[in-house]
Formats: sequence, structure tokens, C-alpha cells
Amino acid sequence: MQSKTILVVTTISVPNKVLRELAVGCQLSHWDFIIIGDTKTPTDFFLEGSQYYDINAQIATGLEYAKLCPTKHYARKNIGYLLAIQKGAEQIVETDDDNFPLDSFWQEKSLEIKCKIIDNAGWINIYKYFSEAPIWPRGLPLDKINHPVPPYGELSESLSECTIQQGLAHKNPDVDAIYRLILPLPQDFRDNVNLALGKDSWCPFNSQNTYWFPDAYPLMYLPAYCSFRMTDIWRSFIAQRICWENGWRILFHSPTVYQERNIHNLMQDFEQEIPGYLHNEKIAKLLSEVKLKTGKNEILDNLRKCYDALIENEIFPPKEGDLLEAWLKDINRTYA
Repeated sequence: MQSKTILVVTTISVPNKVLRELAVGCQLSHWDFIIIGDTKTPTDFFLEGSQYYDINAQIATGLEYAKLCPTKHYARKNIGYLLAIQKGAEQIVETDDDNFPLDSFWQEKSLEIKCKIIDNAGWINIYKYFSEAPIWPRGLPLDKINHPVPPYGELSESLSECTIQQGLAHKNPDVDAIYRLILPLPQDFRDNVNLALGKDSWCPFNSQNTYWFPDAYPLMYLPAYCSFRMTDIWRSFIAQRICWENGWRILFHSPTVYQERNIHNLMQDFEQEIPGYLHNEKIAKLLSEVKLKTGKNEILDNLRKCYDALIENEIFPPKEGDLLEAWLKDINRTYA
């Protein structure tokens, strides 16, 4: 019997070609499809095969988080995650409204996967395993881009529990504004690469093509009181740190989407990424020093401890803690 998978997307667009393809794919694959709107989303938005929530519908859910989250922010995607959890999702898949799905996007994933593994390696430019081009993922510290990585053929292979699985994207992958301003696109990646990072191995992952299993659902929380270009990146560092406590690895795999990127002002993107260029290494160091506990029942408290440390060190303002508490309250209510 096929498990219940729910796809979550947020949009301020009309139902574009990507959204229409996703809706058809969800119907064919028997997935639910949740779309979260914002104040800029057209008021008459309708897409057959999806469950669309405008701002009023989000607040009407009764979720504490929906009442407090700022509008005009990507973090409202959190409401979609909470709704998917409430609906009993056995897997949650997320992408964006400019990522076209490949056939492989719809293939069911396994929690445990035999793959190449990297542990205790510090910062890793994961894209080096998928391409020979000088390319790196958004959020990787700039002074780590050219660090050598262990050869793929020499890596050990193991059956790994991967509660978070990051797929790459062909054509217009998730790179930072510095890359986009000076280096060529489009770029494609190798097929049939599966690589999992474990304890003390850092690499940012994004919210553009990511598969989540239930034990990791609380870690989906996207912070709202930070740069738009860092919300999913800083989430990824926190999630990695907490996953280590339970022996979970983060899987990176070959693309299952290709991106035709929405219009962006690259200099505005650069400005939004400056906090990451300046603080990503500091954030990883702070998180490494947080004393966490092992066990699934400790995940919510571990999440709180990570944010407390980052708030104390002025990475986030105190009001991020209030929003996190609303998320934790909704999560607790969902699991009760």
C-alpha cells in the first residue's frame, strides 16, 4: 500500500505551468497538494487538484503559528507543513513554484538507503560530487568552496537512516548571488549520485526539493526574523545539528527537478545573503557547542535550545523565540 505523501508549496503567482504540472503529478501519484498563499497571491487563485489556503483560510485553521507569522514572508510555508502533519502525512515533500518535476520526483523514497557516507569532515562542498564545474551550494562559507573533498570512489558505503533527503536541481541550481553574478548558467549535475552527511559534516540544504520523514517534521521550522535568502539555510544547519544526536544523516541525491528561476534582482539577493557570508561559520560553531540530548522525545527541546543559543548570540532577535513557541505548541497539539 502506498504511503500518504503530501506536497507543500508557497506562491504569490497565478497558477503557472510549474504549479499545474505539480497538480497533475500529485493526482497521478495520489499525493495531496497544499499551496500556501500570501498577501500578494491573486485573490481569485484556484488550481484543480490542490488545496489552496489564502491568509484568511490559514488563520481559520486555528494554528497559533498562523496568527503570529509575518505576512509577505516565505516562512508562511510553515503553515503548509503543519497542515500536512495534521492530515497524517507519512512523508512531506516541498518544492517551489519555479521547479519543474522530472519523472523521478514522483518516485517514493525510502527512509533507509544504502549510499556513500561522509562523517567528521567539517564543511563539505557537496556539489563537487555532482559536477566538475566550480560550483557550490548557497550557504556554503565562501572560504570553503575550494576545500578538497574525499574522492567519491574512496568513500565507505553504509545503510543510513536519512530523515531529510535533499534533491539537487538541473539548469538553474541553488547557488548564491556571487555565483550567479560571475559564473555561467545553466548547469546540470551527474545522475545516480547518493551521498549522506553524518555527524560533524556540514553542508547547507534548501527548501526547493526536499523530502522529509515524520521524525524530522519538527525540524522543518523556517525562521521568519532573518533574511529571506537565509531562512532555509539556517534551518538546515539547525536540523543537521539535531539529526546528529539521533544518528541520522542528511542525504543529497541527483536532481529530480529542473529550475526555470523566477525573476530575481541579483544585487538584492546578494544583499540578503550578506548575513550568511558573515555568520554561517559562526552559526555552525555555536550549534556544535549546544548541549543536546539523544532521543526522538528530545527533538522539540533540542530545537528550542538551538534557537536559544542563536538568539542569545544575536543571530535572531528575541521575537523569533515567540514564533518558535507557537510552532512548538502547534506541533505538540498535532502529536497529542
